[in-house]
Amino acid sequence: MPLLKRNRFLLLASAAAGVVVAASVAVIGTAEAASTLGASAAQSGRYFGAAIAAGRLGDATYTGILNREFNSVTPENEMKWDATEPSQGRFTYTNGDRILNQGISMGAKVRGHALLWYQQEPGWAQSMSGTALRNAMMNHVTQVATHYKGKIYAWDVVNEAFADGGSGARRDSNLQRTGNDWIEAAFRAARAADPAAKLCYNDYNTDGVNAKSTGIYNMVRDFKSRGVPIDCVGFQSHLGTGIPGDYQANLQRFADLGVDVQITELDVAQGGNQANIYASVTRACLAVSRCTGITVWGIRDSDSWRTGENPLLFDNSGNKKAAYTSVLNALNAGGTTSPSPSSPSPSAPSPSASTSPQPGGACSASVSLNSWNGGFVATIKVTAGSAPVNGWTVSLSLPSGSAVTSTWSATNSGTTGNVTFRNVSYNGQLAAGGVTEFGFQGTGTGPTATPACSAA
Repeated sequence: MPLLKRNRFLLLASAAAGVVVAASVAVIGTAEAASTLGASAAQSGRYFGAAIAAGRLGDATYTGILNREFNSVTPENEMKWDATEPSQGRFTYTNGDRILNQGISMGAKVRGHALLWYQQEPGWAQSMSGTALRNAMMNHVTQVATHYKGKIYAWDVVNEAFADGGSGARRDSNLQRTGNDWIEAAFRAARAADPAAKLCYNDYNTDGVNAKSTGIYNMVRDFKSRGVPIDCVGFQSHLGTGIPGDYQANLQRFADLGVDVQITELDVAQGGNQANIYASVTRACLAVSRCTGITVWGIRDSDSWRTGENPLLFDNSGNKKAAYTSVLNALNAGGTTSPSPSSPSPSAPSPSASTSPQPGGACSASVSLNSWNGGFVATIKVTAGSAPVNGWTVSLSLPSGSAVTSTWSATNSGTTGNVTFRNVSYNGQLAAGGVTEFGFQGTGTGPTATPACSAA
């Protein structure tokens, strides 16, 4: 997503020409319905996040909504190439770290955006080409991904590399002119630098089945067939007054390739259909088991890059709009359970899982592991029993020599031996039978013992 408004509005026409999927939204009983976006998404193992700006974190209304509503954050500009490496070889992470620390303080996932993009390159990179640019590009990916190693849930490794129009081809750029393998090279460098992060390709105007989305589909299929490390595809979903009728089918065809799909930059032009379009996107994600979450690009209308279109869930004063209610109701109506968002290792091991018994009125926990030589990511699913849960605690034992290095969607007491994890603000309340997930990364060998869950 650019720092400044671009001519992308011309491209929204293709979305506006789509079919609005309008349907009544089921509302579940208030005793069981979660009351915030993040908590509602967590019921099906998903996140609902916002793109945020470091410069707005001093705004009390902005941060109040952020802390209350969302369980994932994405930096708008603070982790892009021009922000993190303004001079060649001189890396600056101050504002990126502010976004990261904001997410950590919330117990939220942090999506990294974006390691490589043909726009917002620093001036020194814009003037480079060929081997010199390729080397600089690879060094940038390695240095930034290493700085944030173990702390980023998913990286948009490459952003907007496909051309608009009907060709389905790559976009011409100085990055593309370093060689057609540049995207593959970037993903391999990112995996080597941070084995735990999910690695995503991200683009816009790909919301339905069209030439551009099919070009990306073919690239992902090729990458998967050759073992290139790609874990997810981001669909920006900057929508006008409509949504493509094949929106869900498009998400599903990518998921069927064996990658997660994420809605990464959702905003919808204000209009009579805004609430319905937001609800339709939400339901589509919930219907695709590998759709792991949704991110809106900004919080209040006044924070949006789409000046005058009022495309977000909160108005300029921070009040909830009808679109907010439609999303919350859709999330609470439920959908398919998202697969455990564990991160693949270089050797792509098969996950292992263990589950504790589920006592009535209490809770159970299961753990899924992805491991590699010297480290692991554990994803823990917490399931309420026959009565609602108002808070939960999960305890597990780590093997000797293993240690927790980072945690998301929970807080932990201890890092070695017997470690206890407790819910954060947005995922402590579960309806009877409801589920939520948290995760942690560690060094050494992952836990093999069954985790114990206790509920308040």
